[in-house]
Amino acid sequence: MSYQIWLAYMLACWVISISPGAGAIASMSSGLNYGFRHGYWNAVGLQLALLVQIGIVAAGVGVLFATTPWAFLVVKWFGVGYLLYLAYLQWRAPVHTIEIQPEIQYKSRAKLVGYGFLINMSNPKAIVFLLAVLPQFLDLSKPQGLQYVMMATTMVTIDLIVMAGYTGLAAKVLRLLKSPKQQKYINRTFAVLFGCAALLLSLLSQ
Repeated sequence: MSYQIWLAYMLACWVISISPGAGAIASMSSGLNYGFRHGYWNAVGLQLALLVQIGIVAAGVGVLFATTPWAFLVVKWFGVGYLLYLAYLQWRAPVHTIEIQPEIQYKSRAKLVGYGFLINMSNPKAIVFLLAVLPQFLDLSKPQGLQYVMMATTMVTIDLIVMAGYTGLAAKVLRLLKSPKQQKYINRTFAVLFGCAALLLSLLSQ
Protein backbone atom coordinates (compact mmCIF):
# COMPACT_ATOMS: atom_id res chain seq x y z
CA MET A 1 0.00 0.00 0.00
CA SER A 2 1.49 3.31 -1.10
CA TYR A 3 1.57 6.38 1.13
CA GLN A 4 -0.99 8.16 -1.06
CA ILE A 5 -3.45 5.26 -0.84
CA TRP A 6 -2.95 4.96 2.91
CA LEU A 7 -3.57 8.70 3.34
CA ALA A 8 -6.84 8.44 1.41
CA TYR A 9 -7.83 5.43 3.51
CA MET A 10 -6.95 7.27 6.74
CA LEU A 11 -9.17 10.20 5.76
CA ALA A 12 -11.99 7.78 4.99
CA CYS A 13 -11.54 6.21 8.45
CA TRP A 14 -11.92 9.62 10.13
CA VAL A 15 -15.16 10.26 8.27
CA ILE A 16 -16.49 6.78 9.09
CA SER A 17 -15.60 7.01 12.79
CA ILE A 18 -16.89 10.54 13.37
CA SER A 19 -20.23 9.78 11.72
CA PRO A 20 -22.72 9.21 14.57
CA GLY A 21 -23.83 5.61 14.97
CA ALA A 22 -24.63 2.97 17.56
CA GLY A 23 -20.97 2.87 18.68
CA ALA A 24 -20.88 6.63 19.27
CA ILE A 25 -24.16 6.48 21.18
CA ALA A 26 -22.86 3.60 23.32
CA SER A 27 -19.64 5.52 24.03
CA MET A 28 -21.54 8.62 25.13
CA SER A 29 -23.87 6.52 27.25
CA SER A 30 -20.93 4.81 28.97
CA GLY A 31 -19.14 8.12 29.53
CA LEU A 32 -22.28 9.62 30.98
CA ASN A 33 -22.96 6.73 33.34
CA TYR A 34 -19.44 5.78 34.43
CA GLY A 35 -17.12 8.69 33.66
CA PHE A 36 -14.28 8.62 31.14
CA ARG A 37 -11.74 6.28 32.77
CA HIS A 38 -14.22 3.49 33.43
CA GLY A 39 -16.65 4.12 30.59
CA TYR A 40 -13.88 4.04 27.98
CA TRP A 41 -13.67 0.25 28.35
CA ASN A 42 -16.77 0.20 26.15
CA ALA A 43 -14.56 1.47 23.29
CA VAL A 44 -12.24 -1.52 23.76
CA GLY A 45 -15.17 -3.83 23.07
CA LEU A 46 -16.11 -1.82 19.99
CA GLN A 47 -12.60 -2.25 18.59
CA LEU A 48 -12.46 -5.97 19.34
CA ALA A 49 -15.63 -6.40 17.30
CA LEU A 50 -14.18 -4.21 14.55
CA LEU A 51 -11.10 -6.44 14.38
CA VAL A 52 -13.29 -9.53 14.11
CA GLN A 53 -15.29 -7.90 11.31
CA ILE A 54 -12.14 -6.93 9.41
CA GLY A 55 -10.91 -10.49 9.86
CA ILE A 56 -14.17 -11.80 8.41
CA VAL A 57 -13.84 -9.51 5.41
CA ALA A 58 -10.19 -10.46 4.94
CA ALA A 59 -11.14 -14.14 4.99
CA GLY A 60 -13.80 -13.57 2.36
CA VAL A 61 -16.66 -14.73 4.57
CA GLY A 62 -18.22 -11.28 4.29
CA VAL A 63 -19.56 -12.38 0.91
CA LEU A 64 -22.02 -14.55 2.85
CA PHE A 65 -23.62 -11.49 4.44
CA ALA A 66 -23.73 -9.68 1.11
CA THR A 67 -25.35 -12.52 -0.85
CA THR A 68 -27.28 -14.71 1.64
CA PRO A 69 -30.53 -13.09 2.80
CA TRP A 70 -31.14 -15.26 5.86
CA ALA A 71 -27.64 -14.75 7.31
CA PHE A 72 -27.95 -11.00 6.88
CA LEU A 73 -31.42 -10.93 8.41
CA VAL A 74 -30.46 -13.02 11.46
CA VAL A 75 -27.64 -10.65 12.41
CA LYS A 76 -29.73 -7.61 11.50
CA TRP A 77 -32.68 -8.47 13.74
CA PHE A 78 -30.43 -9.56 16.57
CA GLY A 79 -28.94 -6.08 16.38
CA VAL A 80 -32.36 -4.43 16.36
CA GLY A 81 -33.44 -6.44 19.39
CA TYR A 82 -30.27 -5.67 21.32
CA LEU A 83 -30.50 -1.94 20.63
CA LEU A 84 -34.13 -1.91 21.77
CA TYR A 85 -33.10 -3.76 24.92
CA LEU A 86 -30.47 -1.10 25.60
CA ALA A 87 -33.09 1.60 24.98
CA TYR A 88 -35.37 -0.06 27.54
CA LEU A 89 -32.59 -0.28 30.14
CA GLN A 90 -31.60 3.36 29.56
CA TRP A 91 -35.20 4.53 29.82
CA ARG A 92 -35.64 2.68 33.12
CA ALA A 93 -32.23 3.65 34.50
CA PRO A 94 -32.52 4.87 38.11
CA VAL A 95 -31.73 8.49 38.90
CA HIS A 96 -29.95 9.83 41.95
CA THR A 97 -27.82 12.76 43.02
CA ILE A 98 -24.57 12.44 41.11
CA GLU A 99 -21.28 12.33 42.93
CA ILE A 100 -18.48 11.05 40.72
CA GLN A 101 -16.13 8.73 42.57
CA PRO A 102 -13.64 6.71 40.49
CA GLU A 103 -13.69 3.78 42.85
CA ILE A 104 -17.42 3.19 42.35
CA GLN A 105 -18.05 0.92 39.38
CA TYR A 106 -21.64 0.27 38.40
CA LYS A 107 -20.63 -2.22 35.69
CA SER A 108 -17.43 -4.26 35.54
CA ARG A 109 -14.81 -3.58 32.88
CA ALA A 110 -15.47 -6.99 31.35
CA LYS A 111 -19.18 -6.20 31.02
CA LEU A 112 -18.44 -2.85 29.41
CA VAL A 113 -16.09 -4.54 26.93
CA GLY A 114 -18.78 -7.13 26.17
CA TYR A 115 -21.36 -4.35 25.82
CA GLY A 116 -19.26 -2.58 23.20
CA PHE A 117 -18.44 -5.83 21.43
CA LEU A 118 -22.11 -6.74 21.02
CA ILE A 119 -22.96 -3.24 19.79
CA ASN A 120 -20.57 -3.52 16.83
CA MET A 121 -20.97 -7.24 16.14
CA SER A 122 -24.77 -6.98 15.99
CA ASN A 123 -24.59 -4.56 13.06
CA PRO A 124 -24.45 -6.46 9.74
CA LYS A 125 -24.08 -3.15 7.91
CA ALA A 126 -20.55 -2.89 9.30
CA ILE A 127 -19.40 -6.12 7.65
CA VAL A 128 -21.09 -5.31 4.34
CA PHE A 129 -19.65 -1.79 4.47
CA LEU A 130 -16.14 -3.02 5.22
CA LEU A 131 -16.49 -5.60 2.47
CA ALA A 132 -17.31 -2.80 0.02
CA VAL A 133 -14.69 -0.31 1.22
CA LEU A 134 -11.54 -2.16 2.28
CA PRO A 135 -10.82 -3.92 -1.05
CA GLN A 136 -10.84 -0.51 -2.78
CA PHE A 137 -7.58 0.37 -1.00
CA LEU A 138 -5.79 -2.92 -1.64
CA ASP A 139 -2.76 -3.15 -3.90
CA LEU A 140 -3.38 -6.53 -5.53
CA SER A 141 0.25 -6.71 -6.67
CA LYS A 142 1.41 -6.98 -3.03
CA PRO A 143 0.60 -9.40 -0.18
CA GLN A 144 -2.90 -8.64 1.08
CA GLY A 145 -2.41 -9.93 4.62
CA LEU A 146 -0.02 -7.15 5.62
CA GLN A 147 -2.22 -4.56 3.96
CA TYR A 148 -5.25 -5.71 5.98
CA VAL A 149 -3.14 -5.50 9.14
CA MET A 150 -2.19 -1.91 8.25
CA MET A 151 -5.80 -1.01 7.52
CA ALA A 152 -7.06 -2.63 10.72
CA THR A 153 -4.42 -0.83 12.79
CA THR A 154 -5.26 2.50 11.20
CA MET A 155 -9.01 2.12 11.59
CA VAL A 156 -8.85 0.90 15.21
CA THR A 157 -6.44 3.68 16.22
CA ILE A 158 -8.63 6.39 14.70
CA ASP A 159 -11.82 4.90 16.14
CA LEU A 160 -10.26 4.76 19.61
CA ILE A 161 -9.43 8.46 19.35
CA VAL A 162 -12.92 9.37 18.16
CA MET A 163 -14.65 7.21 20.81
CA ALA A 164 -12.42 8.83 23.44
CA GLY A 165 -13.85 12.15 22.29
CA TYR A 166 -17.43 10.92 22.53
CA THR A 167 -16.84 9.28 25.92
CA GLY A 168 -14.98 12.27 27.33
CA LEU A 169 -17.60 14.73 26.10
CA ALA A 170 -20.35 12.80 27.83
CA ALA A 171 -18.25 12.44 30.98
CA LYS A 172 -17.79 16.22 31.11
CA VAL A 173 -21.52 16.72 30.66
CA LEU A 174 -22.08 14.27 33.51
CA ARG A 175 -20.32 16.64 35.92
CA LEU A 176 -22.83 19.36 35.11
CA LEU A 177 -25.85 17.24 35.97
CA LYS A 178 -26.86 17.76 39.57
CA SER A 179 -30.52 16.84 39.88
CA PRO A 180 -32.40 13.56 39.36
CA LYS A 181 -34.71 15.39 36.95
CA GLN A 182 -31.79 16.32 34.70
CA GLN A 183 -30.52 12.75 34.79
CA LYS A 184 -33.95 11.45 33.87
CA TYR A 185 -34.04 13.66 30.77
CA ILE A 186 -30.54 12.58 29.74
CA ASN A 187 -31.23 8.87 30.30
CA ARG A 188 -34.37 9.07 28.20
CA THR A 189 -32.60 11.04 25.50
CA PHE A 190 -30.08 8.21 25.16
CA ALA A 191 -32.93 5.70 25.22
CA VAL A 192 -34.53 7.49 22.27
CA LEU A 193 -31.17 7.57 20.45
CA PHE A 194 -30.77 3.80 20.92
CA GLY A 195 -34.33 3.38 19.65
CA CYS A 196 -33.57 5.51 16.58
CA ALA A 197 -30.46 3.43 15.89
CA ALA A 198 -32.62 0.29 16.11
CA LEU A 199 -35.14 1.83 13.70
CA LEU A 200 -32.46 2.74 11.18
CA LEU A 201 -30.97 -0.75 11.42
CA SER A 202 -34.42 -2.32 10.90
CA LEU A 203 -34.79 -0.34 7.65
CA LEU A 204 -31.47 -1.61 6.33
CA SER A 205 -31.82 -3.82 3.27
CA GLN A 206 -29.23 -6.16 1.88
